[in-house]
Amino acid sequence: MKILVAVKRVVDYNVKVRPKADGTGPDLANAKMSINPFCEIAVEEAVRLKEAGVASEVVVVSIGEKTSQEQIRTALALGADRGILVETGESLQPLAVAKCLKAVYDQEQPQMVLMGKQSIDGDNNQTGQMLAALAGIGQGTFASEVKVDGESVNVTREIDGGLQTVGLKLPAVVTTDLRLNEPRYASLPNIMKAKKKPLDTTTPADLGVDIAPRFEVLGVEPPPSRSAGIKVADVAELVDKLKNEAKVI
Repeated sequence: MKILVAVKRVVDYNVKVRPKADGTGPDLANAKMSINPFCEIAVEEAVRLKEAGVASEVVVVSIGEKTSQEQIRTALALGADRGILVETGESLQPLAVAKCLKAVYDQEQPQMVLMGKQSIDGDNNQTGQMLAALAGIGQGTFASEVKVDGESVNVTREIDGGLQTVGLKLPAVVTTDLRLNEPRYASLPNIMKAKKKPLDTTTPADLGVDIAPRFEVLGVEPPPSRSAGIKVADVAELVDKLKNEAKVI
């Protein structure tokens, strides 16, 4: 069983991102970059399935600039077998990413695609669902537990009302949630071994994918600062301020 894992290069979750002065986007100059946390969980789950003898090969794919090789190498150090970089200098929207992944999926023919439920930069939560639709295969999103049983997989999903378990025929797309597992740390020997693992590079053009944007970002700005709270003497004053100042009643 081959598992394809998608990883994204994002600003490290500990970094506080600020918008550029012209408001055209976030200021990423000199910002620390890392694997998207949800994608790291997907890599860990794929490696665990391989260690359990369920999977025979774990292939990691990332889409972005050449610097995304760093995140692929990190995934290889965590236990993946080989990597694929779809190199592009464009900032891709979810549909374009899903189309690139679909092209890689067609080439690799994996039995399962594991990916984070969303990235912490765009926060769109769209790519996994779009990929499943483009590929015409089942999907299990927000996974907190994944159990493979022969030619099917049971995915326990975190939903508003609690937990839901869905059974999917393989191949399928599974997007990972926070409580699925706790990713391991890459050891120094594995980091050194990862440098020798194969990493192929292609482009959206080579894959025959149209990455033209479907929407335009008009501006990026920080949220408005919140004013300080106040104390009121009694309920009458509270009601008066809610009605005449806040205008919420």
